Amino acid sequence: MDEYPSKQVPENLDDPPNSRLFVVTSRCITEDELRDSFSVFGDIQGVWVVKDKQTKESKGIAYIKFAKSSQACLAMEDMHGKVLVEGTKPIKVFIAQSRSSTRHRDVEDEELTRIFVMIPKTFSEEDLKETFKEYGDIEYCVIIKNKFTGESKGLGYVRYYKPSQAALAIEICDKAYRAILAEPRSKSASTEDYSGNKVKVLVVVCLVTDPGVLLSCIADPGNYTVIDYRSGEFTRSLMMSTRAALTQEQIFALFDIIPGMEYCELQRDAYGMSKGHALIRYSNLGSALYAREKLNGFEYPPGNRLAVNFVDDGEDRRMAMQFVAAQMMSAVWNGPSTSQMMKPGFSVVSSISRIQTDASLPPPKKLAPPDSKTKERLFVVFSPSPLPPDVLEDVFCRFGSLIEVHLVPGRKVGYMKYADKQCADEAMAVLHGRVVNGVKMKVMLADPPREESHKRPRTY
Repeated sequence: MDEYPSKQVPENLDDPPNSRLFVVTSRCITEDELRDSFSVFGDIQGVWVVKDKQTKESKGIAYIKFAKSSQACLAMEDMHGKVLVEGTKPIKVFIAQSRSSTRHRDVEDEELTRIFVMIPKTFSEEDLKETFKEYGDIEYCVIIKNKFTGESKGLGYVRYYKPSQAALAIEICDKAYRAILAEPRSKSASTEDYSGNKVKVLVVVCLVTDPGVLLSCIADPGNYTVIDYRSGEFTRSLMMSTRAALTQEQIFALFDIIPGMEYCELQRDAYGMSKGHALIRYSNLGSALYAREKLNGFEYPPGNRLAVNFVDDGEDRRMAMQFVAAQMMSAVWNGPSTSQMMKPGFSVVSSISRIQTDASLPPPKKLAPPDSKTKERLFVVFSPSPLPPDVLEDVFCRFGSLIEVHLVPGRKVGYMKYADKQCADEAMAVLHGRVVNGVKMKVMLADPPREESHKRPRTY
């Protein structure tokens, strides 16, 4: 990337943090046009269009530095997807990568919406919410408490719905609260609860002489509890009940922490409204046992206690028990596909449960011939991780003329090639922002391949 002209550079591009935007535009967009469009959101300290060192032509990338983080976040929220000049493609706006971050951040990044504050120990969660609600709509507040005494530690989290609201709270609130953006939540095996204590999980599995008996000990070191799971009440399927309005995506992400989940569906009434129940099924009994042990009574979101119990949804429990011993040794933590463990011809996942999505999908259609000319390419960003190619092909082929699916190795992005532009536009309109099998997708038009003769042609 070209360096910024030294005469325009502030002393610290990351001061304050998250005050610089990364903008993907058309190559014809000028610095003046960017400045005019973004100046309504606050004091702009600099606009830089990245140019090719050889040709001095715009690369279609620009940086915009604001005086305040809240201004940059507000600009990102409002301008992402807008068309600046008639006839050009919609722009993409992100918070630019800083030295403390490894990536650009977008409007849906949780790390930009959660703040950490120091509060009086007498504060209740209602006091915390009342204090910070003037800066924007609050999704939830959490006060960190001592695990044993239940007393407040004088620390808390406030989660807003928008990054600009969190940034505004940090900038304006009383300095005594020492408000900062909260550290991202760890996804490692050792997780941290809201009391600030490390929670370590130890699983011990014992296979005894009777192959029908599975003894599983789930406890802290030195305090093992042995449970005999021979009882017929245990199945691979769970029913979760909640009073809070959880989405399909939230439930999937919660139960997918335990390896082996093959089915997750939020129960809805005839009008599409949540019934407050969800059916979850695992590929092995051990995973279901562990999920029930750890998530029954778990508060998510804080203040809403989940109820998780075993349920018989008609699956063949005898088949599950027959293979549970072998699966527990290799599948609970390593998560191999169920096809490696089950007998040939036995399929656990039905065709109905293959695709779980909140989008209304048409029936599958045939792929276009591989030698078809590409008329449009879609660029897809996956969160938290890419979907398998066969699932993507199943989803994106339903709009017709799909040629092929390409995932970029080592990255959470991919490309979908279509032989018909209208089919690609329809796929983008239906699937952008939707969740498939717990993965949220951002579907956008891909940038056209570069035409410079000295560049290697794209292979996807």
